[in-house]
Amino acid sequence: MRQNQVQSTLKDTLVVLDKKHFIHPTSSLKQQQESGAPFIFTEGKGVYLTDITGKKVLEGMSSLWNVNVGYGRKELAEAAREQMEKLAFSNSFSSFSNEPAIRLAAKLAEITPGDLNAVFFSSGGSESNDTAYKLVRYYWKLKGFPQKTKIISRKKGYHGVNIGATSATGISPFHEMTSSLAPDFLHVDTFSTDAIRECIAKEGADTIAAFISEPVQGAGGVNIAPDGYFQEVRKICDEHNILFIADEVITGFGRTGKLFACEHYNVVPDVMLLAKGITSGYIQLGAVVMTERIHKDLVSLSDGVLLHGYTYSGHATACAVALKNLEIIEKENLVENSRLMGEELLKGFKKIQEEVDIVSEIRALGLIGAVEIMDPVTNKRFPTLISPKVSAECAKRGLIVRTVGFEGMDTVVFSPPLVINKQEIDELLSILRESLLAIQNSL
Repeated sequence: MRQNQVQSTLKDTLVVLDKKHFIHPTSSLKQQQESGAPFIFTEGKGVYLTDITGKKVLEGMSSLWNVNVGYGRKELAEAAREQMEKLAFSNSFSSFSNEPAIRLAAKLAEITPGDLNAVFFSSGGSESNDTAYKLVRYYWKLKGFPQKTKIISRKKGYHGVNIGATSATGISPFHEMTSSLAPDFLHVDTFSTDAIRECIAKEGADTIAAFISEPVQGAGGVNIAPDGYFQEVRKICDEHNILFIADEVITGFGRTGKLFACEHYNVVPDVMLLAKGITSGYIQLGAVVMTERIHKDLVSLSDGVLLHGYTYSGHATACAVALKNLEIIEKENLVENSRLMGEELLKGFKKIQEEVDIVSEIRALGLIGAVEIMDPVTNKRFPTLISPKVSAECAKRGLIVRTVGFEGMDTVVFSPPLVINKQEIDELLSILRESLLAIQNSL
């Protein structure tokens, strides 16, 4: 009883401080002030989180699609400690370097597909995106095509929240926050290669630097491309001298049942963007990986200093953690586990779809998936969003999921840690089914 009182007092104190001082990203500012944090987490182990009251929940989203090797990995803490004791950080400007950054760049060149071979480090996915936009524009300028500046992106695509990344994102609410988006970003229909060709014809191929896409759209609703789509995209880019950027920030490092999602389509991009699973969220790190051809052209054609870089580009400790994280992924065969458990997840989704009337569509590729909600009477979206209610019911029952309620969608999305086992998949599915039925019965 006394311990519960202490926990309650501590939580009340933290909620007050949280409301007063902590502006939360991608959160309702009003709801934060009215209700406070729904969870204040204090511990993580495997696929579970524990909050300050002692409540244990299954993390069905790997936090933000990124805790691939699960919570509480002492190996990663030890890797960080060892590197910090030797060299926590030294900058990479003026060609200075450090061993972990060099070894991680070489490792990424080894494991990424095709001739992706040279790496620029950032601190996360948004920075990787903005870096790529600058580098491809710089590349075309050096090649004698300074007018090639436009970036084609897809509707429902998500690429981050820096000004360039926000502008590339194809989700309208992100654009409505600011009245000052970056120029030269174009958006085409999600799965239409005809729309890409039409955009190129309208704008002129000589003005377009790159096409960017997530191999599987994440925050836009876990949208999986139809067969042949990305092969056609690669062909279009080659025909029109346009670079293809694959944003694998969410999908990289085993999330889809292959090490990189592009491998499902046998397509090699010119530039690949990485973050999230590169360290499983244990420390901030991102990367831009480019082909040997592009790297060689940048080297041979540039004159002077590459005036782009972040203080923490090539951060020694972050790179050491990433190397250990990749070692764990390989040693524990987590890419294969993602494929196998993804099959179990999809099988469970299909069963729920048969049993729950409000579930209209389900999809998954590896351990990334989605369940669509629709009114079975009208075959349309309900007048008010149902997915947030499902999310709240899941949380109450011990499962964290995420919802997508824009661009005509009413969707619950999933991305559990790659270490999840069959028993934990069954637990996730059981809570989801109970929550959906509870909400359906309340309608």
